[in-house]
This record gives sequence, C-alpha cells and structure tokens, in this order.
Amino acid sequence: MSSAVIDKTNVDIKAAYLSAEDLKLAASLLYQAYHDDPVFLEIFSSDKSDYEQRLRASIREELNAFWQAKQPMIGLYLGETMVGVACLNNPEEGVTSERFWHWRLKMLLGAGYFGTKQMIEKEKIVLASVPLKKFHMLSFIAIHPLHQHHGFGHYLMAAVNTILAEHKDSEGVAVYATSKKYKEFFNNGNYQFIKEVTVGNVSGSLMVYYRDDKEA
Repeated sequence: MSSAVIDKTNVDIKAAYLSAEDLKLAASLLYQAYHDDPVFLEIFSSDKSDYEQRLRASIREELNAFWQAKQPMIGLYLGETMVGVACLNNPEEGVTSERFWHWRLKMLLGAGYFGTKQMIEKEKIVLASVPLKKFHMLSFIAIHPLHQHHGFGHYLMAAVNTILAEHKDSEGVAVYATSKKYKEFFNNGNYQFIKEVTVGNVSGSLMVYYRDDKEA
C-alpha cells in the first residue's frame, strides 16, 4: 500500500501507509508501547524469563499477518522519524481469529502454544462483543514513548478516521482499551464506551467510534 494520508496543517507531520521496509521499525515501536500492556503481560507470562522474546515474536508475526492480508497499517512521521503506528482490520477482509496456518505455525514457534491460543481467544471474545456487523477493528495504536504527550496521538486518530471515511460500508471503528489513559484518550476522540470485556484475568473497555459521529 503506497498511498498516503497527509495532515496539511503541518508539513513536518504526516501519516502514510507503511511500506515493507517500515515493518521492522514499526514492530520495535509497538514492542516498546505494549511491553507493559495488561493483556500481553498475562498472555505471554511476564514472570517468565522469555517474556520479551515471545512478545517481540508475537508483534512481528501480527504485523506480517496484517501485511500479507493487505490490512491498513499507518505510520505517523515527524520529518523522517516514525513516531506512531496504527493497525486496523478492514471489515470486508479482516484478520480474524481464523488466521492462515503459516501464521499460526510461526506464532507457535515464537510465542508458544499457550500464548498463541490465548491471542486467538482474546480476539474472539472482543470481536463477539462489538455491537456492529461491519466495522474496522483498531488492533494496535501507539505513539513512541519519547514522543508522547505532544498531541501526536490526535494526528494518528485523524488518519484512522480517514480510513473509515474511505470505507463507506464500515459502521465504525472498535477498540479494546486496557488502561485508564487509553480509555480517556479514546473517549476524547468521540469513542463511546460499550462494555467491560474480560479476557483471562484482565478487564478492558470495549469502545466504538460510530460513523454517525464523524458525519454529525
């Protein structure tokens, strides 16, 4: 995917679809952002010595799955520096829990059987709770730790809204927020709280941005 979505108010900030060459850098950014995420801490057993290795493997294979399925992955750039990443599942050909076999095999090798099984189960639980028929799922969204609290998240959310606008049959964007700060962030972006969803021992907020909110 080579087309880009550019914020015209600041020539130094742009959001563009990731290229194959960007995947490694995006994986590194997401690893830093999600290292302490409650869901991943539980799924990949943060008390074990190989937690970081399995988390890296999971994120890497997730991004590869997104790329091969041609799902929208957006990078936010400050000049030439990547400062944010967002990954969505398209409603018509989303990356669902019924993933292709080679992805599962790689996940099993990198993340372990239990971690892979829990990742798939988490996806099923969250998707089943979304009160829409056709929608985008915001699977990853992160701003690099060194560039947080500078408003970059709002630029990234604007790019996500552009993706939604380009898919007229999508009813909205759903996201599973596992921390208070993320819930507040999405709430400020007009995402509506739907319900608390429990995955294993972790509870998070399922939130939805409805297309009608954008068009209002």
